[in-house]
Amino acid sequence: GGHPVSLCGAAVPENFRGCDDGTSSPAALPGHPEWERLFNEMCSESLKSRKLWAQHERLSRLELGGSDASSERASARARREAREARLATLSSRAGEDSSRDYRKLYESALTENQKLKTKLQEAQLELADVKSKLEKMAQQKQDKTADRSSVLEMEKRERRALERKMSEMEEEMKNLHQLKQIQTLKQMHEQLQAENRALTRVVARLSEAIEGSDPQGL
Repeated sequence: GGHPVSLCGAAVPENFRGCDDGTSSPAALPGHPEWERLFNEMCSESLKSRKLWAQHERLSRLELGGSDASSERASARARREAREARLATLSSRAGEDSSRDYRKLYESALTENQKLKTKLQEAQLELADVKSKLEKMAQQKQDKTADRSSVLEMEKRERRALERKMSEMEEEMKNLHQLKQIQTLKQMHEQLQAENRALTRVVARLSEAIEGSDPQGL
């Protein structure tokens, strides 16, 4: 208590108190203007340094927070894209497996339908030709005047022949539909026969296994 404090090699009197920022500065130094100037400069520099350091820390925290947020968003986006890619791969594989089983059946049915379609088109063309001939005959009937009785008889014969032809073609078209049903039943019958043979082999093997496992003499 009573002794002055030494600062920068000079004695600081006891009536000395701190700066506003906590740094020591002279409150009243009568007769020492140089000390007052030095302490004022020190206080000013200390305040500037502390402000710059606080600003630096705020910027560092902002940059770190922004980097962490960007990193988290990028990581979440990468995980979402990877999950979507896995789901797309699984969906593609499931689609390939399911379509592979039906492809043969579809191709077989498509071939059969194409054959029936071709036959139906041929029958329709023949039917159109018959109708055209009938119309032509009707037109000729109106134009002809000579030998009407013989012409009428010939027309009747041709008409009956054409009507029989049309009836046969219609029956053939019905038979085509029935043929398709018969082929389907035949395929089902062959499949049942194959399954029956497979079951027979399984039963035979089971019987052999049972006979082999029975003790002799029982």
